[in-house]
Amino acid sequence: MSVTTKDVAYIAELARLKFTDAEQERMTDELNMILHYVDKLNEVDTEGVEPLNTIHDQINVLRADVEHTPLSNEEALKNAPDRQDRFFKVPKVIG
Repeated sequence: MSVTTKDVAYIAELARLKFTDAEQERMTDELNMILHYVDKLNEVDTEGVEPLNTIHDQINVLRADVEHTPLSNEEALKNAPDRQDRFFKVPKVIG
């Protein structure tokens, strides 16, 4: 399978990208190189190789989930730069 400049133009349109002709040619070449590499990987004999979902044998590297008393509102807001009643007050982000 190979990618044409027409394919790249279509993908660019879907992604709302604009490429110059030179960029489109370069992108076509790069995508074809990637597909060629994937084809090479498909040729590798993986018979008898166990699939893995991690590269190490550690089972759980997270700390134990221990129940504890939550902070009170006052404790949580103690260092807040600004607050309104029992809530953190932050600058408006969305218009």
